[in-house]
Amino acid sequence: MKKIAAKMRLYWPLIKSLQTGLLVSTGLSGYMSARCPVYNLPTLAGLLVSLVASISGSTILNMWWDRDIDARMGRTHKRPLASGKIDPTEALWVGLALSVFGVGLAASMDALFGLIIFAGLFFDVVVYSMWLKRRTCWSIVWGGVSGGMPILAGRALGVGALDWVGIMLSLSILFWIPTHILTFSMRYFDDYKAARLPTFVSTYGFRYTRTVIAISSLLAALAMGFSAWGIGMAWGFLRLLGVLSFGLLILAFAIMFKPSEQVNFGLFKYASVYMLAAMILVLLEVL
Repeated sequence: MKKIAAKMRLYWPLIKSLQTGLLVSTGLSGYMSARCPVYNLPTLAGLLVSLVASISGSTILNMWWDRDIDARMGRTHKRPLASGKIDPTEALWVGLALSVFGVGLAASMDALFGLIIFAGLFFDVVVYSMWLKRRTCWSIVWGGVSGGMPILAGRALGVGALDWVGIMLSLSILFWIPTHILTFSMRYFDDYKAARLPTFVSTYGFRYTRTVIAISSLLAALAMGFSAWGIGMAWGFLRLLGVLSFGLLILAFAIMFKPSEQVNFGLFKYASVYMLAAMILVLLEVL
C-alpha cells in the first residue's frame, strides 16, 4: 500500500490537478446546463469518470512528450518525468490506458459524446503538443480548441446534439485560454526562452501579446454572456456574471495601458477564478 501511495503521489503532478479539475467542471456545467443532475445521477457519474480519465490521460501523455522541455525550464525541471523519478515508458502506458478508458467509456454512453471527447484528446496531444507546440506560438489556438471540448461534450450529452449554446460555451473557453496562457508565458518568459519554445512574446513582443490578451478576454466575456443568456440564466446571476466579466476586462486592458508584473500575475490568477465562478453560476442556475 505504501508503494502504491508513493506512486500516486508521483503521478499527481503529472495530471495537473487544478487544470484537470477546472476542465472537468466545465464538462459538468455543460451537461447540467441542459439536464437536471438529480434525475440523471448515473449519467452524471459516467460523465465525471470519463472526463477525469481522458483529461488526466492526455495530460500525462503531454508530460511524457514534453519531458525534455520540462528538464530545461527552472519552473518544471523537478517534475517526475523531467527529473527521472518516473520511467517514461511506464508513464506512456498509464497515459494511454487512462485515455483509452476515458474515451471508451464516453463512447459507450453516447457516440457523439465519445467523439467530442476523442477530438479534444487528439487536438491536445497530437495537434497541439506533438505537432505545433515546438513550431509556432499559434499552437495555443489548437490547445484552446481542445480546452473547449469538455464543455461542448457535456452540453451535447445533455441535449443529445450539437447546439449553438454548446458552441458558444466552447468558444468562451477557446477565447479564455489565451488570457490564461499568454499571461503565464509573459511571467515565465525566461523559462520558455531557455526551453526554446516559440511564444507570442518571443515572436511578436510584449505589446502585441498584451493586445491579444485584451481582445481574447473581451471575446471570452461576450461568448460567456451569450451562453448564459442562451441557457436562460436568471437575471440576478447574469448581473453577477457581468460584474465578473467587467473585472476580467479591467485587468486585461490594464496590462495594455499600465503594464506591470503585478497586474499581469493578477490577471493570470483572476482568469482562473473567473472561469470557475462562471461554471459555478451555470451549476447554481440548474440547482
